[in-house]
Amino acid sequence: MKNEYSEVCAYLESNYEEVDGCDFYRELFPNNEKSGELHTDFSHPNAIFLYKDELDTGRRTLRRRIMLQDTWEEDYRTYVERNPMTLCSGLAYRRRANRLQNAQRMHALIIDLDGVGLYELKTLLFRIEVGPEILRSVPHPTFLVVSGSGLHLYYVFEQPLDLYPNIKVQMKSLKYNLTFRIWDYKYTTRVEEAQYQSINQGFRMVGSVNSKYGTVLRAFRVGGRVTLDYLNSYANEGNRVDLQRPFKPSKLTREEAREKYPDWYQRVVVEGRRNAKKWDICGKQGFALYEWWLNKVGEIGPGHRYFFLMCLAIYAYKCDVPKAKLRKDMKVAFDELQNIEHVHPDGRPDPMRPEDMQSALEAYDKEYYNFTIRDIERLADVRIERNRRNGRPQKLHLRLARGQLAILRELGEWKNKEGRPTAQQRVADWQTEHPDGRKADCIRDTGLSKPTVYRWWRNMKQ
Repeated sequence: MKNEYSEVCAYLESNYEEVDGCDFYRELFPNNEKSGELHTDFSHPNAIFLYKDELDTGRRTLRRRIMLQDTWEEDYRTYVERNPMTLCSGLAYRRRANRLQNAQRMHALIIDLDGVGLYELKTLLFRIEVGPEILRSVPHPTFLVVSGSGLHLYYVFEQPLDLYPNIKVQMKSLKYNLTFRIWDYKYTTRVEEAQYQSINQGFRMVGSVNSKYGTVLRAFRVGGRVTLDYLNSYANEGNRVDLQRPFKPSKLTREEAREKYPDWYQRVVVEGRRNAKKWDICGKQGFALYEWWLNKVGEIGPGHRYFFLMCLAIYAYKCDVPKAKLRKDMKVAFDELQNIEHVHPDGRPDPMRPEDMQSALEAYDKEYYNFTIRDIERLADVRIERNRRNGRPQKLHLRLARGQLAILRELGEWKNKEGRPTAQQRVADWQTEHPDGRKADCIRDTGLSKPTVYRWWRNMKQ
């Protein structure tokens, strides 16, 4: 491994400019606060890095530290340089913890590529020189960081991206798609299975030491800064990020808002509770909305399997579903989604992996509990019918609907408009017709998948 590391470094050193680790992070995060500064409006989020302190023993493994402008050079020498374990992502955070919910801006999108020798490096460099219309072409990174066994591809943005909750989900989708494109077994990597990681993933820092191989991480500038449009051009249409109108500022004055939205005014202005108000779904419907989405698993097509699981986590949080139940239901849905084959245009299969479930569980968070129907439709490619009340309160709308239904029944004009029965109903109907039937026979007769039949079979027996 050290011989391949030396070959890769020598090739990059002879063709590109090497960047010192201290300068690398100054360029990556130019707007960190200075020591003593504190912008309470969160206008200056800071990079945060983790490092190993040799004095620490026991359960504590890494310490957390904010990257400040005026102390960075000293901090780099003390905590990062030659350190056997120190990590940093491409995000800047509000507050002092590098949690995804605190992530405010993305300065760089980072993709990990393991198993890279000299042949794989040359293949990668060839592919970054062609346009996005060419199959298996790769967007041109700003930096390549040699990590020991592979590379980290840094795409540094011309302007950092503000990470609104819906943008975080879209960026995750984009990163997954680009990782799949870049990770090409036997050509750009010697590792068969791609590693899909969160946008919040921390990477070994330039100038530190990879303790697995005893190699120093080195950075080389191979291109310029990038735009989001440039990265989008390499992604499938359903995986691109749309920054248009991430939020719509209100034009109401405070007095107008107090009259029109008294509950909001009391909660936000008077009481000072600025977090978004959670939908009162659980109190009205229990887990009904969550179960409804769980039953949509049979409508998911190739390329949207992972995002169905992520939306399942969002609905679970909306409906106060316990995380233990979510994990159990997600495993059942995962088994069913495994039957949906997803093949890339170049013919390479893309099976789901258990890591996809763990990643999807990140959406079980308060940042996503007001996620819109439109966002969910876009991610999962499933049409969700809206309730049309024409501005009327729900109770009045239901009274009118029931009255209209009664009139239609009286006139003999009512027809069943429910459409095709659900998977649950098909299993129930088959069990009614075959009280002594077996699950295997139900699978054969209905054409439903094994996980679907097993799931609703248990429910019907209960």
